[in-house]
Amino acid sequence: MTEKDLSMIVITGATGALNGATVEHLLKLVPAGRIGVSVRDVAKARHFADRGVRVRQGSYDDPAALRESFEGAEQVLLVSHNDPSRDGLELHRTAVEAAVAAGARRILYTSHQNVRGDSPFSPAREHAATEALLAGSGVAWTSLRNGFYAHSLDWMLGPWQRTGVIAAPADGPASWTDRADEAEAAAVILAGERAFDGPVTLTASRAVTFDDIAGIASEVTGRRVERVVVEDERWVADQVAHGTPETTARMLLTFFQAARQGHFAGTDPLLGQLLGREPRTVADLLAERVAG
Repeated sequence: MTEKDLSMIVITGATGALNGATVEHLLKLVPAGRIGVSVRDVAKARHFADRGVRVRQGSYDDPAALRESFEGAEQVLLVSHNDPSRDGLELHRTAVEAAVAAGARRILYTSHQNVRGDSPFSPAREHAATEALLAGSGVAWTSLRNGFYAHSLDWMLGPWQRTGVIAAPADGPASWTDRADEAEAAAVILAGERAFDGPVTLTASRAVTFDDIAGIASEVTGRRVERVVVEDERWVADQVAHGTPETTARMLLTFFQAARQGHFAGTDPLLGQLLGREPRTVADLLAERVAG
């Protein structure tokens, strides 16, 4: 048995959709005794504890608890925070410092495709700053630059199945990627022998526009789905009128602004290589929604 066989992998956010699925895939690849999870509420991770996973309480708000939850980890996978009211960079700084203090030899982080400090898309700027923290940590690191999660289309496309219209601001190509595929790929990277240093891009194989998606939706449903471009401020006002908080609507608007500049147009074959199959597509998502 090698040192790699005995090394521990600790995953944060394991009661969430993304990293919870990563743990499920990891359980198929390595013994449960090699897996630890750091979660805010240990009761919600009982299903992992029952299968032999080490469950410890940890929060990006509590450096001491976080260090304890990372104890013995060779690799730590940090999920990016999801609270728009918080200073995400400081939360991530706490997590990175805790992983370093716990002796982790590699820190992995769920980032986003094409992060950059000058992006109109605010999460991209935060991810870029977090990657800078990782680069300066003194520890080997891997940033999983995931493609834009395809389930986001559920609210970005609006009620297209009912209206036959996709009404949204002008956009650009985006490599909409299935979150479940990203989770599986993260598990493959964590369990594998290949070292991925720095940022790696994990996207679907094709980038599509909302015009393309309207065509795909027409094929899936067998009826014409029209794409209508809505002026930015009108779209924000419409979102707010339908109950979306204005801060959320404006954050979503920055996606369209960045997409228009081509920020999400890139694709990379690595995700398919890690999965050993073609990643799921927008057509798969829409067909699932229509069937469901």
